[in-house]
Amino acid sequence: MSQKVYVTGAGMIPFVKPGSSDAYDVMGAAATRLALQDAGLSYDAIQQAVVGYVYGDSTCGQKALYQVGLTGIPIVNVNNNCSTGSTALYLGRQAIASGAVDCVLVLGFEQMSPGALTTLYQDRPSPFERFDDVTHRLVADAGVPFALRYFGGAGLSHMNRYGTSLDSFAKIRAKASRHAANNPLALFRKIVSPEEVMNSPMIWPGVMTRLMACPPTCGAAAAVLVSDAYAKKYNLNTQVQITGQAMTTDSSSTFDSNDMMRVVGFDMTRDAAHQVYEATGIGPDDIDVVELHDCFAQNELISYEALGLCPEGGAEKFIHDGDNTYGGRYVTNPSGGLLSKGHPLGATGLAQCYELTQQLRGNAGARNVSGARIALQHNLGLGGACVVTLYQAS
Repeated sequence: MSQKVYVTGAGMIPFVKPGSSDAYDVMGAAATRLALQDAGLSYDAIQQAVVGYVYGDSTCGQKALYQVGLTGIPIVNVNNNCSTGSTALYLGRQAIASGAVDCVLVLGFEQMSPGALTTLYQDRPSPFERFDDVTHRLVADAGVPFALRYFGGAGLSHMNRYGTSLDSFAKIRAKASRHAANNPLALFRKIVSPEEVMNSPMIWPGVMTRLMACPPTCGAAAAVLVSDAYAKKYNLNTQVQITGQAMTTDSSSTFDSNDMMRVVGFDMTRDAAHQVYEATGIGPDDIDVVELHDCFAQNELISYEALGLCPEGGAEKFIHDGDNTYGGRYVTNPSGGLLSKGHPLGATGLAQCYELTQQLRGNAGARNVSGARIALQHNLGLGGACVVTLYQAS
């Protein structure tokens, strides 16, 4: 029998540039304390913890949480590339839903280095070998880092197929900046216009400017999940319920469809969203607010279609009609998203959870989506994994 799962506490520290943050363990402990304070619980109440990070040695989760308490609980460390934080959330929710435990701490953090993402280990097979083989076949080498080549190639695929303009991606980035202006935890809070995005340095001519890519970031976020019975026993906050969740990995279409949009996870996203909609009986038309994985403006546009927020090929109209922001059909990334809030890999999924929890509680201040009752989270990692989570105000 599946138990109800609530986000009873959430915490997040401000995201900052590499080199200006505390060490990962200090950031992780700080986010944990904020989540516990928000939940009204002590660390002694936590029965299990799941901790996500990408860049770090084994048991970094213990290093961070031992600063908060030494209670002997199970601590599981997770690495699933950019979907690490939501993968940790998935495991925490699953533990409660199955009845194994009643109170789980989920933590994500990242202490990143400046510059583009790189592969750390050169003496063993890369998990991206198959992705690289397809990308080399489909996209000419533009002399750009691998992540940019993947997602820029996907954006180029959409442009070639549907006639999408580069200006549409610029409008997404400008929208992100307007949203982030109201988020004190975001890295970049300066509002930029579509023209400024277009005039920023061209890192792939005709395909992407610098402002269309998210920055490397350091930060941490955490959530405390509880069962219905536990919440009732201790009179905890049950305003936000995780109503549905699905995790997918790559299928053959990623590599066999000759489509860069599939290479970067279009089908993983579509399939995870479909599973959530089927399981909950809640569809795209019911959603009020969305936090989705905008590592590049190109991926935000593609994700609109994969999540069913608009028809395939309809993303450009969706953007130009203003249906991705306040006053439109959906408010996407009210936090500013990865593009403006920042993307500390292991923390991103929990930062999305934090934002949507505040939205559904009505605590997001000037960026609050009025009357929001249903929220969708999308977190993607190449290699690959995708987690889609549906939240509902109780």
